[in-house]
Amino acid sequence: MKPQVYHVDAFTSQPFRGNSAGVVFPADNLSEAQMQLIARELGHSETAFLLHSDDSDVRIRYFTPTVEVPICGHATVAAHYVRAKVLGLGNCTIWQTSLAGKHRVTIEKHNDDYRISLEQGTPGFEPPLEGETREAIINALHLTEDDILPGLPIQVATTGHSKVMIPLKPEVDIDALSPDLAALSAISKQIGCNGFFPFQIRPGKNETDGRMFSPAIGIVEDPVTGNANGPMGAWLVHHNVLPPRWQRVMC
Repeated sequence: MKPQVYHVDAFTSQPFRGNSAGVVFPADNLSEAQMQLIARELGHSETAFLLHSDDSDVRIRYFTPTVEVPICGHATVAAHYVRAKVLGLGNCTIWQTSLAGKHRVTIEKHNDDYRISLEQGTPGFEPPLEGETREAIINALHLTEDDILPGLPIQVATTGHSKVMIPLKPEVDIDALSPDLAALSAISKQIGCNGFFPFQIRPGKNETDGRMFSPAIGIVEDPVTGNANGPMGAWLVHHNVLPPRWQRVMC
């Protein structure tokens, strides 16, 4: 079977909404260099390449237009949606391997469509970013210390692909953020993390708004990021920001 290239809008049932990803299936005969060139040509924030695996149901490699990354949430959803459609799968559990390890994916068929759920990896947290690094991140986002939720760290969190968690006060206009992309890229090299996720909790609600910037790997902004929202949920629980009821749900 020759490689087929698909454009998928994940997290939505409407065209031109959600977050778009490229999917190439099957990709076993492609070299790494070819995968990178295809990802660059497609221009999505991430493109997923599905390959045979000896120790799971499928292996997936993920490429931005410039580099390979360990995993990508929305591209994973897109990849398994394509695979389920092509293979005509029913309700099932799939195990996939990637550079981030082995993960369980649940596929549920609804009429002629699918719902794809990805189990993210074990949460991990690095020491808080403090001093000059914290100041540089705040300045790169054109914010001030007064915009950050008091008593909480700016910190790298991960469930497979790390992101910098930046908790903002609810009154900050998150939609107006226009970061210094060159400065963020430079900070990424210093801290070894390429994604910056400023977010805020909506007043009186267990709902959040966030934006994810990753210019160091060719992504100015990713509209919906599973590998930022997943760590954010773990971070909120880790720092006891969520009410106990929601902590039980997320754990």
